[in-house]
Amino acid sequence: MAELLSLLTLFAAAFGAATILPFQSEVVFAALQIAGEIDVVLLVAVASLGNVLGAVVNYVMGRWVEHFRHRRWFPVSEAQLDRAQRGFARWGVWTLLLSWAPFGDAFTVVAGLMRTRLWVFLLLVTVAKTGRYMVLAWATAAAT
Repeated sequence: MAELLSLLTLFAAAFGAATILPFQSEVVFAALQIAGEIDVVLLVAVASLGNVLGAVVNYVMGRWVEHFRHRRWFPVSEAQLDRAQRGFARWGVWTLLLSWAPFGDAFTVVAGLMRTRLWVFLLLVTVAKTGRYMVLAWATAAAT
């Protein structure tokens, strides 16, 4: 039961960290890995799944952002949104390989805005985010 709760906590932290919410999944991941009670492969899988699904939330938000673009309460200016679209148009879907980075959430929103094919989005984001947790697992193991 404790293992399931730990995995659910990791999933929630990873999910939240991939959205616009201020979550940190690395601390939860590293703590669980150091505790050594759950296989690191399972930790990487659960964290990656949560993080990718959080990115899908951003993607869906991006698909709908055009509907709210001209509202007074919209948190992004026209210039910022246009700049993001131009940058994505220039660098393309490959920017999604940076979705693991702290600023990467913006790329996942813009990918939805730019109507990136979902399978391309999922492939690149999964590679990036799983790679991130694999590097974190390696770094945590090396530090202990």
